[in-house]
Amino acid sequence: MCMTPSRLLLILALVGTGFSCQQKAIDIDPGSTNSDWTTESHSNEVDPNYAVVFPQEQVNTLEITMTAADWTAIRADMKTKFGSDFGGSGTTGGGMGGAGGFGSDDPDYVALPVKFNGKVWNKVGFRLKGNSSLSSTWRSGIYKLPFRLHFDKFEDDFPDIKNQRFYGFKELSMSPAYSDNSLIREKVVADIFRSAGVPAAQTAFYKVYIDFGEGQKYCGVYTMVEVIDDTMVKDQFGEDDGNIYKPESTFQQFTQSQFEKKNNETAADWSDAQAFVTALNATTRTTNAAEWRANLEKTFNVDHYLKFLAVNNTIVNWDTYGAMAHNYYLYNAPAGKLTWIPWDHNMSMTSTAGGGGNPGNGGGGMRAVSISMSEVTGSWPLLRYVANDPVYYARYKEHAKTFLETVFTTANMNALFEKNTNLISPYVIGPQATETGKYSNLSSSANFTSALGVLKAHVVTRNQEVSTFLK
Repeated sequence: MCMTPSRLLLILALVGTGFSCQQKAIDIDPGSTNSDWTTESHSNEVDPNYAVVFPQEQVNTLEITMTAADWTAIRADMKTKFGSDFGGSGTTGGGMGGAGGFGSDDPDYVALPVKFNGKVWNKVGFRLKGNSSLSSTWRSGIYKLPFRLHFDKFEDDFPDIKNQRFYGFKELSMSPAYSDNSLIREKVVADIFRSAGVPAAQTAFYKVYIDFGEGQKYCGVYTMVEVIDDTMVKDQFGEDDGNIYKPESTFQQFTQSQFEKKNNETAADWSDAQAFVTALNATTRTTNAAEWRANLEKTFNVDHYLKFLAVNNTIVNWDTYGAMAHNYYLYNAPAGKLTWIPWDHNMSMTSTAGGGGNPGNGGGGMRAVSISMSEVTGSWPLLRYVANDPVYYARYKEHAKTFLETVFTTANMNALFEKNTNLISPYVIGPQATETGKYSNLSSSANFTSALGVLKAHVVTRNQEVSTFLK
């Protein structure tokens, strides 16, 4: 029924418009039991408000409250799926513990209240996320865990949150800067990609407070990351009708299960992804290179990928295609071909596999792709084959040169690093808040203060190495 006073007034106002009570009941004032509900903040009737959710000049605050029973349920789910209780191995004072993946299923969602700017969002879906970042922090007993928020995940169970949004956003990802003493890599690398003309998720810093059932604790500075299939594609590509994939594939062959669809799930059509992989591995690559390139470019935005690759290999990235078969999206853009979207940047912009954090991580045997790509084997065909093709390799070098001269200069990078470090410093090492102990991935405040210099030195080194490569 939709005969609450507020809905009755709206129904009366709609008399003569052709809308029935039944038609409007599903989408007007779905948060009527929440006094904080407003159209601007909670409804799905507004465009995403990037200025509020992703500010670039301030650090927002997010408060999450769970009961002791919620935390117990999370621990039980993690132990069942991944074989380890919280703090089950490793150290507990900011150490990295045992890195590496531990399970393939996503953790379960629980329904929790989230508070922001004095307003509450009820029954928000909260779940842990990540691979090595989650594995290490969980086993080490670090409460600064990576997590994801889904604002209408439980709308079927709780109709009052039907189509609930967070200033226009349905889902948001929270990165704790695992293995990154600077705490800014996730943020600045996304900025760098966009500055170079490569669409990437919007990011912003948040102070996060979590009550695990025993009182609110400060869990430090997180980077909020826009979810690709929620708002990013529509915002930066202008539409989101095409297939969005989050693959776990090296592209040696097409295996449907390796191409997870993030939209259009009910349409059993993977033909665009299959056509791309087929074109990439076609035998014409060695017999008729021009034909191979033409067919590949019908299915895949190659020049855009070469631009991404030039940026990615210049800055150094230990956790993406070439090292791991994940951390990227493919979107069938308006042009009708798949376009590469980068994802997950906390382990980039560093010369060590630990991602610029505690060296105890060791990198798990990962190897970042060099600027020349000379070491890459055929097990990574999208790297090896474009590097082998003289036309594509020349374009790749042109993109690297442009990036080096117009974006990745020491002046530009130093300004970017200093701005973001200064922005979060009061909330990492004080005086307004301090990350400490088991509520931080930092083993000491000195590691944070020295990280800025490490980042700046990395840019100098990479500029020298890439310049030498381009000669």
